[in-house]
Amino acid sequence: MSEKDLLLGIDLGTSRSAVVSSRGVRTLFDSAVAYPKDLIGVKLLGSTHVVGDEALGKSFLEVDFPLKDGVLKETGDMQRDAARKLIAYAVEQGQPQEGDRVCAIIGVPANASKVNKALLLALAKESLDVALVVSEPFLVAYKLDKLVNSIVIDIGAGTTDLCALKGRLPQTDDQASNTKAGDYIDQLFMSAIHLRYPGLQLTKAVCKQIKERYGYVGPAAERVEVTLREEGRPVVVDVTEELGYACQAIVPEIIEAIEQLVVGFDPADQEAALQNIILAGGGSAIRGLDQMIANALSDYGDIRVNRVEDIAYAGAEGALKLASELPPDYWGQLGESMLGS
Repeated sequence: MSEKDLLLGIDLGTSRSAVVSSRGVRTLFDSAVAYPKDLIGVKLLGSTHVVGDEALGKSFLEVDFPLKDGVLKETGDMQRDAARKLIAYAVEQGQPQEGDRVCAIIGVPANASKVNKALLLALAKESLDVALVVSEPFLVAYKLDKLVNSIVIDIGAGTTDLCALKGRLPQTDDQASNTKAGDYIDQLFMSAIHLRYPGLQLTKAVCKQIKERYGYVGPAAERVEVTLREEGRPVVVDVTEELGYACQAIVPEIIEAIEQLVVGFDPADQEAALQNIILAGGGSAIRGLDQMIANALSDYGDIRVNRVEDIAYAGAEGALKLASELPPDYWGQLGESMLGS
């Protein structure tokens, strides 16, 4: 690494994004871009847009999350503008200085399309000198040095990504991805509550907060009673069953994907891989998820499922570690999704 290289590890998430840098920066922010609804909003905000945590919680702003299901939206100029602003904001968090060659490895969902990778790099070109996109679960494995005979399950807001690590760069058949993840749980949870309590005033953001605090699968350790609003008045409701039902809904696809990935290992390595299953991403915090996965796979033998210690930063730190150990001038060896200055 030259003295002028600033290395960044960026995990762009549907809900939250993380950035770490070779200068010790470590930051987490909401993946949101907001615009004032009218001239009054411009006056109140003092700007034409805002990115990150400040974009939320203000009624005079129209909020956009540029990442849908873990990848950039491709629906129009406004969405691309929001994505451009989000990427630029992420790069700014790394605190680049004049004269830096800013180099970033960016995590993307497993099996993200070539079209979406190309779109991401095209937008990143405006803020970065060198960039590479890499599978998010692979970056988690790289951070943990679990590159042989392991399976990483990265549960984000937009996607659940799985990657089988075999001591090489993951191939298409080594990865799986589906959209039954955090956002899916939130929507299902909200629908279930409305079915039982039709008069409640409820938002997806409130459901997300409840999930992040109490989310569980399997037997409930305690009743989940929360204060919500009905016709403006506070009411205490029991949402235990609805929450457990919504959280458990992502499990069947995870089990099916693991079963498919295990077959791809050499038979002599399958036992080791099943004893080295790693849960990552915000969804890994769901209580009981590790045990439920292990129980569902019990026919395969001794199953061991562990969580990463640092849910928020594991992917970004894996990206920075990879960037530090492989100089940017050699990033082209890792694939075609390369941008160079």
